[in-house]
Amino acid sequence: MIISVIKEIKNNENRVGLTPAGSEALIKAGHTVLVEKSAGLVSGFSDESYSKTGAAITADKKELFDRADMIIKVKEPLPEEYDFFHEGQILYTYLHLAPEPKLTDALLQHKVTGIAYETVVGHDGHSLPLLSPMSEIAGRMSIQIGAHYLESRYGGRGVLLGGVSGVCPAQVVIVGGGIVGANAAKMAAGLGARVTVLDLSIDRMRYLDDIFNGRVITEMSNSHNIAKWVAKADLLIGAVLIPGSKTPKLVTEEMVKTMKIGSVVVDVAIDQGGSIETCDHCTTHDDPTFEKYGVIHYSVANIPGAVARTSTLALTNATLPYALAIANNGFKKAALEDAGLMQGINTIDGKITFKGVANGLDLPCADIKELLK
Repeated sequence: MIISVIKEIKNNENRVGLTPAGSEALIKAGHTVLVEKSAGLVSGFSDESYSKTGAAITADKKELFDRADMIIKVKEPLPEEYDFFHEGQILYTYLHLAPEPKLTDALLQHKVTGIAYETVVGHDGHSLPLLSPMSEIAGRMSIQIGAHYLESRYGGRGVLLGGVSGVCPAQVVIVGGGIVGANAAKMAAGLGARVTVLDLSIDRMRYLDDIFNGRVITEMSNSHNIAKWVAKADLLIGAVLIPGSKTPKLVTEEMVKTMKIGSVVVDVAIDQGGSIETCDHCTTHDDPTFEKYGVIHYSVANIPGAVARTSTLALTNATLPYALAIANNGFKKAALEDAGLMQGINTIDGKITFKGVANGLDLPCADIKELLK
């Protein structure tokens, strides 16, 4: 199989989809690896480090797409890349298609097999092994980011998360207690903030109570409790995920209006549409915030891109085994042998095959098992 590694063009997206170690593994398995010039540079991987593994380096993006049986990326392609797609090509990356009708249409029109990192399911039947590493990073960074924008010079309340002797710590409120929420809580509690996590699962809240040993408050996620805690928040984190589907708007505009002037909102779920109603558009690392009702909003869709090396290593540790399975066996056989990988297939042969995407875009959903026969 010919595998192309594409340089990311999303604003300040400095991760790369394959490391030199991954290139070496694929080449030793008998595959051809093409790498776009400078694709790994900001993550700390030179073109030479790829060349030493036997990969070919090229600056011609069209050639990379034209020759590739499988494209490996980090983030979803942007409109200027859509015309490079060709029928039967495998696109292996984060896709987040539910709020992306134009990208979905391009994949369907070109009959691209879209395998989304975020919907691949682990062998336990419920974990998300290719999403979890970035969720860990995004959760931890959300607190780092929030602490930064709470500083007075950025228009924040001038509040130190952990407070000091005689001064009350900041209140951090996290909506969603999954991987993102737990890692955000870990960072916030570690800095000495008061932390509340809202979640729907009693079992998840019981787990959080156990691991934090009373340092984090947990409450059932419902509109009443969310409204109560949003009004108290110095820093509000949106950490809700429904795999592959649009995120529900759990924090309403009216709730945000009750927040204190200079408080901060970080919506980690913005790449799936966002869970906070006033985070109504994605921002970028170049221009990350905007203000509504006196509240600072941060809605960057690729938070882990800011720590490119850590993120690339964490991501590719998880994605490489699946890439090898796809390359060695073809995606159909690989998917039939691994039901979790099968759930990663979002589009095939001009059809949507993941229910959450189809529902989000109000389009029909084909039976993936029928298409893999």
